[in-house]
Amino acid sequence: MDYRALPKALLHDHLDGGVRVATILELADEYGYSGLPATDEDSLRAWFHQGRAGSLERYLQAFEHTVAVMCSQDAIRRISYETGLDLASDGIVYAEVRFGPSLHMYHGLTREAVIEAVLDGFAASRADTGIVIYAIASALRHENDSEEVVRAAIPFLDQGLVGFDLAGPEAGFPADDHIAACRLARDAGLGLTIHAGEADSAASIWRAVARCGAARVGHGVRIADETDFDGTTITQLAPLARRIRDHRVPLEVAPTSNLHTSAFPSAAKHPLGALHRSGFNISINTDNRLMSDITLTDEYALAAQTFGFGALDLAEITVNAIEAGFGDWPIRRRLIDEVVRPTYASVASSQAATSDST
Repeated sequence: MDYRALPKALLHDHLDGGVRVATILELADEYGYSGLPATDEDSLRAWFHQGRAGSLERYLQAFEHTVAVMCSQDAIRRISYETGLDLASDGIVYAEVRFGPSLHMYHGLTREAVIEAVLDGFAASRADTGIVIYAIASALRHENDSEEVVRAAIPFLDQGLVGFDLAGPEAGFPADDHIAACRLARDAGLGLTIHAGEADSAASIWRAVARCGAARVGHGVRIADETDFDGTTITQLAPLARRIRDHRVPLEVAPTSNLHTSAFPSAAKHPLGALHRSGFNISINTDNRLMSDITLTDEYALAAQTFGFGALDLAEITVNAIEAGFGDWPIRRRLIDEVVRPTYASVASSQAATSDST
C-alpha cells in the first residue's frame, strides 16, 4: 500500500515542533541567534530527534530552539507556509495545527500579531496546494495566561482559527486550573481540545472532559489504564473508559511521540490497535514532526505494520478525524465524500482482488 498517496487527516501537530531544519539554520543566521546546538543541517537534525528523550519534560526542551527563531511575523509566516506545504506533500488533505501565541511575546510580538502571521502562512499554503488547514491556539497549563490566549484568539474565529488547546507539562498542572479559559473558549464557539492522558494518569482525561468540557483529548492513551489491557487486547472497561468510548470522545493518538516520551516501551505494546478494535474514536497523529523525525505517512505505515490495519481501518480512522475536526463542516463533508471514501474504497478493492488472485 502506498501510504503517502492515501488522503490523510491530521488533528494534532505543533507548529513549533515541525519546523524545517534548513529554515531553523537560515532564520538563526538572519536574526543572530547563536544558541543552536549544531550549525550544519545533518547534525542539527540528529540533535532535534528526541527518540531517546525518555520523558515528556525532556522531549519539550528541544522547543527552546525552534521558538527562538520564530521571532518575527515574517519568520512565523514563513514557517506556517512551509508547514502547509510539507503536510500537503505528505498526502494530508485536512489539518489542524496548534501553536502557542504567548511563546513569541518575549520577542516583542503581541498574541494577535502571532495569530495573524500563522493564519497568513496557512492561507498562502492553502492557495498553493489546496490543503484544508486550520489553526488552534494553545496555552500552557503551567502558565497563568490561558484566558488572555482565548481572548486574543476569539476575533480570528472566522479567519481560520478554530480551536483552543491546553498543552505543556501535564503532571502537577491539572487542566481544571484553567476552567475559566475553557468556558470562555466554548462560549465563544472555539473547539476545545486538551492534552490529557499522555504523561499523567487517566484522571487527567476525566478532568479534561468532565470538568473542562473538552470536545477532544490530545493523546488520551492512558485511557487504556481504565481497561483490562494486556498489551494486545482490551477486555473489560471501567466507567471512565466506557464513557470515552460510548460518547465517542475523539482521542488524538500520536504513537511515535508516545514512544519517545516513554509512555509505552514499544510500538507492539502501544494501545492504538486495541483501542481501535474496541470501538474507541481514535485518530492517528504526528504531534511533533521534527522532534520525532516522523511524517503522518510513517505513522499510518506503523499502524498497518504493527497492528494489522488495512485500508478499511485507515479509512475509518481518517473519516473519524475529519468528522472530529473543528473546521467548516461542508468542506469536511466534501473531503469525506469526494476524496477520502472513494480513494480508500478503491485501495480496499485492489487489496481484495490481489488477495483473491493469490
